[in-house]
Amino acid sequence: MITLALMAVFSPTVTPVYVIGAGPGGLAVAYALRARGVRAVILEKSDDVGASWRRHYDRLHLHTTRRLSALPGLPMPRRFGRWVSRDDVVRYLEKYAEHHELEIVTGVEVSRVERSPDGEGWLVHASGGRELTGSAVVVATGFNHTPRIPDWPGRDGFGGEFLHAGAYRNAEPFAGRDVLVVGIGNTGAEIAVDLTEGGASRVRLAVRTVPHIVRRSTAGWAAQYNSILVRRLPTALVDRLARTMAKVSVPDLAAQGLPRPGTGLYSRVKQGSIPVLDVGLIDAVRQGKVEIVATVDGFEDGKVVLADGTRVSPDAVIAATGYSRALEGLVGHLDVLDDRGRPRAHGPRTPKNAQGLYFTGYTNPISGNFREMAIDAEKIAKAVAKRQRVA
Repeated sequence: MITLALMAVFSPTVTPVYVIGAGPGGLAVAYALRARGVRAVILEKSDDVGASWRRHYDRLHLHTTRRLSALPGLPMPRRFGRWVSRDDVVRYLEKYAEHHELEIVTGVEVSRVERSPDGEGWLVHASGGRELTGSAVVVATGFNHTPRIPDWPGRDGFGGEFLHAGAYRNAEPFAGRDVLVVGIGNTGAEIAVDLTEGGASRVRLAVRTVPHIVRRSTAGWAAQYNSILVRRLPTALVDRLARTMAKVSVPDLAAQGLPRPGTGLYSRVKQGSIPVLDVGLIDAVRQGKVEIVATVDGFEDGKVVLADGTRVSPDAVIAATGYSRALEGLVGHLDVLDDRGRPRAHGPRTPKNAQGLYFTGYTNPISGNFREMAIDAEKIAKAVAKRQRVA
């Protein structure tokens, strides 16, 4: 899909801002730039907008409310309900690009970004030998970019089926089978519940670090509202408030292998670990439908070796072990990433050694990714427009 509507608005001689990625972050930035009179061209390696959302598992819904998940300039339709499904998110992103007449070029993969020879702009190296010069670049390739699988010893000798959570779609292929899910982030927890509801004969969930579990909604009050309200409060205070709320709303699951964490909820968030929003895990664990086991240490003689020495022989292992940002090849040479491969500057802040290079969508805030990307989009557009006026 290539949308060229903006060609009639902006002069072809205007050096555009290139936005890499047509997910929610990239689309929001492109619109916000357009609204400020700045030409933005989105480069997307797949054939459609919202490619990562199209690949998510079938039952996925936003854990944030519809009203607080809309991108700038277009509300989400009321008919989508409070918790928007994966398919409706995709429909919304498609409509967003069409409604705002965004200039999107698909099937173009960007391999490297570097300073232009004159030092005034940016040179974008893309597939097909393309070299594109932009006045600024916004990197929005996504938080969940490349599946990450631990280097477990002996995994190649495992006799069952092995897949990363990114390849999981629904429980149908696992009906009647013994499945081990590794990782209790939101993805692992939800896949485990999906498997039990979809007819898996046994579901075990391997846990390394016990997470905080929060009800997605309590008496109609969304957890997202609390997350927004407490963001600027002292960490210790939020930890105490969260501890009190957990005792009231979440049962003690210590007997099932999930004791209450010793570290405060907001302290964990500051370290990059967000809580699990409950969409059925609590009941599944209490009822014994999801069994909590120790984390995976490796594989041996075709079996899975757990950290407590137990050996299990599931029919399938699903690794919900996260993703990497995979930004090293794109911008790693610019010294803009930290030791974990994350951008040092984010949103409207641009690296001192790489002025005009922006990043959006690389944090995992408890207040909601869509909400924060929408806010970042406006701030980035304001910063870019200001730089262009000065120039």
